[in-house]
Amino acid sequence: MGKTDQFIKTEKDKYGKIFVDINYAISSVSPFLDKDDLNIRKYAAKISILKKYIDLIEEAEREFKNTNFLNKLKSTKYISPIKDYKNDNYESLLQLEKCSTCECLNCTAPCNFDSCLGCKSASKIVHCDRKRINASKYDAFFVNLINNTTGKNDRYVVLSTLQDVQLNKRYIIIENIALKEKFILYYYPGISEDSYGEISNSQEFDFIVSTFQSIEE
Repeated sequence: MGKTDQFIKTEKDKYGKIFVDINYAISSVSPFLDKDDLNIRKYAAKISILKKYIDLIEEAEREFKNTNFLNKLKSTKYISPIKDYKNDNYESLLQLEKCSTCECLNCTAPCNFDSCLGCKSASKIVHCDRKRINASKYDAFFVNLINNTTGKNDRYVVLSTLQDVQLNKRYIIIENIALKEKFILYYYPGISEDSYGEISNSQEFDFIVSTFQSIEE
């Protein structure tokens, strides 16, 4: 198998599965959700982008199979439209990939969480008890904070954010990239910038630690 047909096959297999999973989820949950609630979900709003990408892949596959040997050597002709569309819609396709394995995908429970409205780019809900707590993970979410010990501005990777609807609070778990130290803070997402606070309640702190450890196992 050459590079062109291998590329087409890889993209078709990957995004074809994502499309099937999301399309099935939409069919499964739509009878139980109001139309407005369904349309809030990112995968429902963006599924047409994925459908067009699948169509482009299948069109390239048909053309490549039916062309002669000399034209097959001009692989750019078949791959370029696919790559151009993927680059133009990179964020949406990446989010749909996350949606396909998100806890929200097939959920029809009454929801008091932020859900898709609080979802950042390249993130997904990895744990949700449907009642009190959920947790998100990210591909690349970083924050810069002043280290109280050194007074320096350090860079942290966000390991997870959690939302407790019972206490109406949000939490962020971060790790200092240089020192590998982990911290759990209150998390206050803002329009222009986020803010953070220290947790003084030991029971509250322990609950967040326990929840995070359970999703890491």
